[in-house]
Amino acid sequence: MGTASPQQGFPPRRPGQPLAEVKRQLEEKEGKTFDVFTAVEFKTQVVAGTNYFIKVHVGNDEFVHLRVFRSLPHEDKPLSLHSYQSSKAQHDELAFF
Repeated sequence: MGTASPQQGFPPRRPGQPLAEVKRQLEEKEGKTFDVFTAVEFKTQVVAGTNYFIKVHVGNDEFVHLRVFRSLPHEDKPLSLHSYQSSKAQHDELAFF
């Protein structure tokens, strides 16, 4: 798995969209809204597309780990929140799940 800073390796197809798309999906699953939603770390896994494992700060000392799937470019599908882990802390290692 590769690692990168939030500015590398997670380019939007449309500026500003990736985290906004995923944020909406997580808010629907959690049944709440997040005033803070900032990616602080991520890793990638190339499959038939790309899995992104993203550590997101959601306010206070709370973090969530997201597994987001981006399909191959020719499929032109939106980002999909595959799974997530809540109740994480800043020091928790971001790992495949």
